[in-house]
Order: sequence, then C-alpha cells, then structure tokens
Amino acid sequence: MLRVTALIFFVSMTTAAAKLPNFVVFLTDDQGWGDLACYGHPEIKSPNLDQFAKEGVRFTQCYSACGVCSPSRSSILTGRTPYRNGVWRWIPGGHQVHLRESEITIAELLKEKGYDTCHAGKWHLNGHFNSDKHPQPDDHGFDHWLATQNNASPHHMNPKNYVRNGEQCGVIQGPSAVIAANEAATWLKNRKDKSAPFFMTVWTHEPHLPIESAPEFMAPYAHIPDEGIRQHHGNITQLDHAFGLLMKALDEQGYRDDTCVFYTSDNGPEGGGIKGRTRGSTGGLRGRKRSGFEGGIRVPGIVRYPAYFSRRGIKPGSESSVPVIGSDIFTTICALTDIPLPKDRTIDGANILPALEGRRVVRQQPLYWRTHVAPPECRVALRLDDWKIVSTESLSKFMLFDMKKDWQETTDLSASMPEKFEEMKALLIKHDAEVKAEGPDWWKSEPSRSTKKPGKRRKAAALPEGKDETSIFDVTRGGVVRKHPLGVELTGSGEAFAVRKLDQTISGKATFSLQYQSTSPSRTRNGMLVLGHSATNEGLFKIGTAIGLDKHVAYSGGWDRVQAEAVQPATFNATDLFEMKVEVNLETRECHAVINGVELDAELPADLKEISYVGIFTKATSTAFTEIVVSP
Repeated sequence: MLRVTALIFFVSMTTAAAKLPNFVVFLTDDQGWGDLACYGHPEIKSPNLDQFAKEGVRFTQCYSACGVCSPSRSSILTGRTPYRNGVWRWIPGGHQVHLRESEITIAELLKEKGYDTCHAGKWHLNGHFNSDKHPQPDDHGFDHWLATQNNASPHHMNPKNYVRNGEQCGVIQGPSAVIAANEAATWLKNRKDKSAPFFMTVWTHEPHLPIESAPEFMAPYAHIPDEGIRQHHGNITQLDHAFGLLMKALDEQGYRDDTCVFYTSDNGPEGGGIKGRTRGSTGGLRGRKRSGFEGGIRVPGIVRYPAYFSRRGIKPGSESSVPVIGSDIFTTICALTDIPLPKDRTIDGANILPALEGRRVVRQQPLYWRTHVAPPECRVALRLDDWKIVSTESLSKFMLFDMKKDWQETTDLSASMPEKFEEMKALLIKHDAEVKAEGPDWWKSEPSRSTKKPGKRRKAAALPEGKDETSIFDVTRGGVVRKHPLGVELTGSGEAFAVRKLDQTISGKATFSLQYQSTSPSRTRNGMLVLGHSATNEGLFKIGTAIGLDKHVAYSGGWDRVQAEAVQPATFNATDLFEMKVEVNLETRECHAVINGVELDAELPADLKEISYVGIFTKATSTAFTEIVVSP
C-alpha cells in the first residue's frame, strides 16, 4: 500500500512538472496567532484573508523559525534554522550580521529554473542596506526589488525610506503594505514573458511598530474608545486590504489556479497587549514576541494552490493541525518544482505537502528555536511530535510540555515524566550544539553596531553640584530632583543626572525597568536611564529617548555623543509615557532595550566592567521618572 501511494504521488508530481507553479510568499510583521477573524479574533475585520482561508488550508500549528523577525525571514529563504545560516538575531542598521552570499536562497534556485523573481516590502536581512558592504536582494536572486532595511519610516503611512533596485524612492503616498502589494502587482503585469513562472515575496511592515493606519481601515473600529486598539486593528485590516489587492491581480492576470500562495507571519505580537498600539493577540497562547513559548513563535499560516488541491482532492477551506514552520517553505517549493535539496549543508525545513491533507510531515531535523532576546527562562526550545522542551540560554533549566494536551503551556512535566524529560533534554542539548557549530560565530562576540569610526572621544564636562529634595539619590549633578506623582522629577538647564549606589555591584547580567515622561513645555524633551561604575557624567552610560529628536538612543559620556553610537528612529508624541526595559550583559558587552515596543541594541563601553551606580538623566529639560527596578 505504501508503494502504491508513493507511486501515485510521483505520477501527480510528474504531471505537474509540465507546468511549473508560480509562488507568492506573503509575510506580515509581528502578527499574532489570534490576529485574524479566521483565527478567532472577535473584533478584527480581515475579509480578504478570511476568504483566502476558505479557499486554502489553514494551519492551526504554524510556527515562525524564531521569536524575532530577521532570523525568521532568513529561514524562509534558505530552509535553514537561523543559527545555521548566520542571521541569528534581528539586525540593527550598521550591524555586521547579514544573510551571506554563501547561503543558497530559494529565489536563486528558482531563477536557475527559469523563474522571474521579485521582492516587495520589508527586507531586514542586512545591517548595511543598499550598500556594497552587504548583499542586497538582487544578490540573493531577486530580479526586481522594492525594500526597506527594517521599519517603514516615519511609520506605515506615506513612507519615505523605500528603495527600488538601489535607487531611493523618496516619499511614496499610501499605506506601506498597499505600496508593496501594488509594486508586486505592477511588476507582474509588466513582465516581458508572461508565460514564464514567477516567485514573489511580499513582506509587509504592518503591524510592527511604529503603527499608523489609514482612516478608512480604522473606520470599522470607531466604536472602540481606545485609539491604540483602533490603530492596531486598523493595521491588520490595512494589510488584509493589501493582500486582497495582490490576490485580485493574480486573478485578473490569469495566474490563480497555478499559483501556490503562502501566508504567514515572522513572529508573535509585540508588547504586552494592554496599552498603546501593541494590541496583537496570541489567541490565548503563553508569551509574546521574542518568547520561546508558543505566543512568540506560533503564527497564522494559510496555503492556497488550486491546481494542486484539485489533483490531490484537497478540499478548500480545510484545516490542518500538523505542525509546520517557516523554513518548510523552502523545502516545499523545491518538492513542487523537482529541485534537489542542496547536499553540502543541513536543510532544516521539511516538505509540508502531506500536511495539506492532514498527514504527518517527515522531518530530518526537529522543530527548534533559539532567540537571543527572549525572556531568560525560554530562550531555547525544541519540539518533537507532541512534546516540547523549553530552556534557558545556557541549557541549565528546562520545562517540558505536552502540546497535544496543554497547548497553553501551563504545566511543566519535567518532574512528573522523568524518562521523557531526559530524552527531550538530551535531544535539545545535542541539537543545539550541532546547530551552533555549523553557522558563523557572530553570536559569540559582537562589535559596536555603529558604522562610524570611533575617533577620539571628547571628555564630557564635569557638572556642578545639584540638589536632591527627595533624599533618594547619593549623587546629583547639574540639576534638581523633586517629588512627582510618577515618582521623581529631574530638572536641569544643561546636562543633569542623579544616581544611587547599588547595594551590590553588578558584574554579569542584569535587567532594569522604569517609566519616564517629559514634563517640559518646550521642544527640548528627553529622558535617560544611566548606568556606571563611577558617578561622573563622563563615566555614565545613558540609554533612553531623545524625544525632541524623535529617536531612542544609547551612548556613553556627554550629550555631544547622543547620536554617535546607537540610534533607533521612532514615532511618538512629546507627552507620551515611555516604558523601558533594559537588559545588559557585561560579559558579552551587550545592551538590549525595549522602549514602548521599539527595540534598541548597543555595545556597552569597554571601560564599563562593573555597574555600581544607577540613576536618571536629562538635558536642558524636566522629566519625571518612576522608581528603577533592578533584577538579576
């Protein structure tokens, strides 16, 4: 019986080879597993994707390859888990990490088979975008591309940072997702040889921060008083509209039946989901973006391929609970086009065609995740069949879950099922070592993300004695600290800081959490957390928000260096309340901050060996701060 089934499958594939299928990979950014009506959201309007789900197969256990975006994207193109292909982390501008030319992308393989190729939307697979320093989309097999390095700037409406085939586009009117979909549709229409097969990746910025939705897409949510919810839900409806435009273009140009369309997201939803515009839904899953728990990596996943469905008797509108992952797209496309998998490297993805019929997927490699910025308890995870093991980064503490019975990961079975636990633990340790040994060692030691030469650093001026009216801080310079409803307020005519000495010096890892808000009526607004071994302006490392500059920043020394080291443009209101969480690792020199959902990475100063002081900073303004919570 097994031989007959294999023969039928081979014949069907051979018949299909007479007409090569087209492919579209539509990828959203930070969209949660529960962020579509067809995945159970009670409010979000997603008519085009709901209809698409009725025409395709909807996966209930679809995963991204990582809890953050750049790694997930790299796996879709290469079929390889991120630490193998080198894109182990999300990539700040100017960072050394990039998708290497030595990697083999599915676009390159399809080009060799005669495909036309196009990328439209977010790229985020290099630190040096549109530069000779790193490979660009055309170096990875794309004939035509319209892309940004990371986020749309200043936000999703009328972005000004799109680049088309190496040329800056300037401001383009309209929502970012619509711009990407229209670019792909126009390219499709203008191809010289309409009979040639094509491969397109359309990767939206929505609903990643900084979220901005067109009024017409927020209109369905006018009854919701919270503006943040209206903006987030409108962003989903906005990308849904863009998806509908692209599907309409396929229909109008006669490509519907012979085109395999993959729809998915790069990771789970940003933020806490309770305030601001980060209101994505995990559908009840544990954790969110970055997490190795399900809420960070389980995402929507829908596949439609009418011609193949017809040949295989697959009923449109069906549902599959078979686990699949982003890296499977590479291997599945190879299977559909009879392209042999590369033999000189490990391919982690599997052929998911059986899963379209609800049958088990045969995997050579287990489902595996390693996310460098995940919460400490869930940075590494592995799933085999219905069992999932989650671990700390050092593989020293573990949790075991039965995903069939406990999809919300509420009950750790490591103690109650010792034999299964030891089996899964051994598998994770072995697999993790193999993966890390194969890729480049960028993750071991990172240089500064700055693209500028450091040059000679000017010494920051010593600040005059300040005044602390709260008696909270041990040293205050350049300003006055007073009580405030938020906690304390620091005011200075120039640079000003207030720090307290820690009871115990930090020499390894630590996390700092606080909130801050400008209280100044002038345009000059800023607020920083400061860390240092000495209580001097020169010796303090500062990380926070230059509100008047529309940027989050991290730098060491005086204000003259505010944009010299780590900078992340962002969109916010001058009176916003900023919530910041900062993770530092003095051993690896890493500093990672999340400020109202926006990520900022920086290298710690070489002379910052220990942290003895922690406090607050402003420059020529007044800012209110909460208490700084320090945790290991």
